[in-house]
Amino acid sequence: MAHPQGKYADFEGLRERAVALRREGLSRRQIRDRLHVDNNDILNRLLEGEPPPEWTKRPNAKDDLRDRARELRLRGWTYDQIQVELGCSKSSISLWVRDLPKPERRTRTREEASAIARRGWEAKLRVREEERQQTMRQASQEMGTMTDRELFAAGVALYWAEGAKSKPYSRRERVTFVNSDPNVISVFLAWLKLLRVDPASLRFAVQIHETADVAGAEAFWAAHVGIGTSDLLKTTLKRHNPSTNRKNTDQSYRGCLRIDVRGGADLYRRIEGWWYGIVGAASAVDLANRT
Repeated sequence: MAHPQGKYADFEGLRERAVALRREGLSRRQIRDRLHVDNNDILNRLLEGEPPPEWTKRPNAKDDLRDRARELRLRGWTYDQIQVELGCSKSSISLWVRDLPKPERRTRTREEASAIARRGWEAKLRVREEERQQTMRQASQEMGTMTDRELFAAGVALYWAEGAKSKPYSRRERVTFVNSDPNVISVFLAWLKLLRVDPASLRFAVQIHETADVAGAEAFWAAHVGIGTSDLLKTTLKRHNPSTNRKNTDQSYRGCLRIDVRGGADLYRRIEGWWYGIVGAASAVDLANRT
């Protein structure tokens, strides 16, 4: 395998350009996109010793939390109450307010204890959600630029996971893909475009519960794929079962979009072949790693 620096032969020249862009006030992402550097290790070396511009720096929120914690402690709040209010750890609160007088202890009412527990749980959920979003943002940046081959392999795996497949007892070699996630639909359409599938061969139809906003879902999906609602095939309505406790009943529910490729038998056979090619290649890698 080639060394990751192989595609950056003129490293010093590239570093001069990266440093110049950094001093102009560009962020790492802007520099990466401008110079087409998709390797984070290389980017780190290019920008080594160059501080980030001020506009990319986040303010130190802990200073504000510390001041607020001291203010609440002086008002007689307990560690538990401060933790619920600010969403920070008790160990941090202890460091910030240990020089302040302790408030008088009193017995909480059941309602107060319940409210503290509820707010504490809500604070934990907020922290978890922020951690979740931060992890997702970092992971998204790690993906960098996707090559055609990477999109090709991702599309094959995506279709084999979500698309219609022929069975030995029911031979139906057709390309049909159904999903409720607009992002998944976008990736699938990008994959079809990479394969040079004729857009005129694509047919779209909505599948949705009859009790949902059918017209709204049709308008949403048509706009998402860039067609008019009159270009959609007849919508498939799922009959309502009163005994079913459905969770997808809010305004974000838009059912699923089905995509059919007309005359797609040959494409289906290629997809099946590509998939088993991926399986064989992955098995070979696994075997090599074991030996």
